[in-house]
Amino acid sequence: MPAKQGKQRQVLVVAMAVALVVVAAGVSLGLWAASGGEGGATGPEARASRGGAAAAPTTTGPGTSPSPTRSYPLSEAPRTIPAVRDHTPARGPGWRPEKGDRVVVDDPALADEGRLIAGELGLSYQGEKSDKRAGDLRLGLNEDEGANPESYVMTVRDGRVEISGPAEAGVFYGTRTLKQAAHDGGTAPEGVVRDEPAKPQRGFMLDIARKNFTAGWIEDRIRELGDLKFNQLGLHFSDDQGFRIESVSHPEVVSEQHLTKAQVRKIVDLAKSRHITVVPEIDSPGHLGAVLDAHPDLQLRSAQGSAVQGAIDISKSESADIVDDLLNEYADLFPGGPWHLGGDEYQALTRSNPEASFPQLAAAAREQYGSGATVADLTTGWLNDRAATVRKHQRTPRAWNDGFFRGTSVEAAKDIQVAYWTGKEIGARQPAEYLSAGRKVINYNDEFLYYVLGEPQTFVYPTGQRIYEQWTPRVLRGTTAVPERYDGQILGGSFAVWGDRPNAQTQDQVAAGIRMPLRATVQKLWNPDRPELSWTEFRALADRLG
Repeated sequence: MPAKQGKQRQVLVVAMAVALVVVAAGVSLGLWAASGGEGGATGPEARASRGGAAAAPTTTGPGTSPSPTRSYPLSEAPRTIPAVRDHTPARGPGWRPEKGDRVVVDDPALADEGRLIAGELGLSYQGEKSDKRAGDLRLGLNEDEGANPESYVMTVRDGRVEISGPAEAGVFYGTRTLKQAAHDGGTAPEGVVRDEPAKPQRGFMLDIARKNFTAGWIEDRIRELGDLKFNQLGLHFSDDQGFRIESVSHPEVVSEQHLTKAQVRKIVDLAKSRHITVVPEIDSPGHLGAVLDAHPDLQLRSAQGSAVQGAIDISKSESADIVDDLLNEYADLFPGGPWHLGGDEYQALTRSNPEASFPQLAAAAREQYGSGATVADLTTGWLNDRAATVRKHQRTPRAWNDGFFRGTSVEAAKDIQVAYWTGKEIGARQPAEYLSAGRKVINYNDEFLYYVLGEPQTFVYPTGQRIYEQWTPRVLRGTTAVPERYDGQILGGSFAVWGDRPNAQTQDQVAAGIRMPLRATVQKLWNPDRPELSWTEFRALADRLG
């Protein structure tokens, strides 16, 4: 072979080798960039960009060749209500649900959560699976002992999502975050969300006694509450104007418009599927007008014989019997933990001299508690007896703050939680007085959280903006927060709808009126710190999420 031809062939071989190296390097670089530059999976189980963050543009032109490099900015926390507490950003396309994607679980206890989110996002629920596929949403229980059972971790990486928590409730809340992030074609951002609520009780209370709300409307609110990570629904179903749930022990007290037990069971089951506890309330010894309409012989009467509206005569054993009958009957219908006993506004105690106005109550007090006992002692004893009734059903009693009295020889049982709503009652006490005594308190502050139909007396419809900007769980009365040292005794709060003038608004108007207040309330119960978003931004987010 001539020398010249040999050299040409050597040059050609070297050139081909260089070209192969360049191509291989380009392919390797392209795969690395497609994984977000973070060493993510590049095998068949990883999915390429799903329409999330836009890739950096590639330029072509004279003397240039297309670049396979793709890069992503660091992700931002998902915008949700309530806002997530912590997000670790990462680079990548994020995750968007696509037809054919799977929802799989690591534990059969999460089947309900898996089926729900699969149906909401149009995915396929596949049950327990150990393999990994592109697009998967995986739900799992971790073994983080001692962690908040409502906490969760959501990881978006390599084209998949994993949500885990120490209990089903936390995993459910993780799916709510994902649902909001993916709303209306949205993308769950790459990275890790670590989230948990500040307060264990996040409630909405509904007065169905004075205004009859349909079962369907209540079910719609449960779905709304679940998506917002509320976990309690209070039903005040007995008052002067109505008794709204079917009864077999005392059918005579039930109003014509009422919920059947079958409807209530459906409500309770739907709430349970959203990790919401239904908290019943049969208020006594006041606000019992509907019961007393059927039992006028039990109505409290003054020394002059005049009837006292809504007040039952607690000197009569038959009064305790009928209320306990009802409490015992509904214990199986409402299988949750808390039970609201009411205890507020017993009209006998609004008289300047209750003992003179109601001698039968004074006599009963002395008989039960000694010669110096008062009507307030007798009323406190009534509350303790009703607490004992529900305690037999493993329930935790709560009562309105004006059902607790200062200076009595009989004290309310220590385990009765205080539902603090007002500071306007006779002998009103500051919230710190309850807290310093070691009591647990739930915040129902009537200046922020009371939606009273018709705006009677001094009530005005609360606004979401005022709650969002001025209220926290420590603001129990008025606008002043209690000292931070009491924060651990404040279990949470509840927004409340009261039907004082039931025809002032329709059901739809109520739903519209409480929409933003509910969102503001849960934001501050999930995280009482100053929100990152302005009110205008928060309202816009709520409008976008629907």
